[in-house]
Amino acid sequence: MNTSFLRSAGHLLLASVLFSATAALPACTTNPEADKPERLSIIGIKHSAPRTPADTLPDPVPSFRLTNQEGKTITNQTFAGKVYITDFFFATCPSICPKMQSEMLRVYKQFEGNPNVLFLSHTIDPAHDSIPVLRDYAERLGIKDASRWHFATAPHDTVFALAHAYMASAQVDKKVAGGFAHSGAFALIDSHRRIRGVYDGMEKSEVDRLIQELPLLLKEEQEEQKVATR
Repeated sequence: MNTSFLRSAGHLLLASVLFSATAALPACTTNPEADKPERLSIIGIKHSAPRTPADTLPDPVPSFRLTNQEGKTITNQTFAGKVYITDFFFATCPSICPKMQSEMLRVYKQFEGNPNVLFLSHTIDPAHDSIPVLRDYAERLGIKDASRWHFATAPHDTVFALAHAYMASAQVDKKVAGGFAHSGAFALIDSHRRIRGVYDGMEKSEVDRLIQELPLLLKEEQEEQKVATR
């Protein structure tokens, strides 16, 4: 038998196998971009009874009236046409607040140049966190423009109810350091007062996800505005 022929045939077979395997690689490779959602879900809590059989979406964030670090009244209208991220804290918090605000500051700096992104932090200790205290807190974080990041106060019942509406938690708890217990949740809210994402502000990976998903919501908002102006 012609051994030269066999060697040549073997080389051709090996080359064919390698080419087939290489050609198949793209089909087996995961594309991270393809895994990203094109539109964020609408999430939240539904308190009201459905008005129609199709009315299954969660209720929007309820109306509120707060006071920010400049002593100005802020309401839902303050955030009209914008998206915003919200959380709950208190100035003397000895546990999770410093980490949370550090992560929120990271988000703020990422979108500082976009006027369509606002921030709202609620104090859960209104007795201590007066307007001057909130102003000092904001300044120590380097926030000079109160219209972009509001540090707000209101009575306990108002703030605790809002925490529940934003799928967070906050309550008086004399057994823990600082006297208050609260979650580290960041909630992403669209211009229709709907929750579009909730993230653990204590986890860098979760905050990274917020930074990645926020542009999807901004794109959706822009597309809605284009349709509305046609």
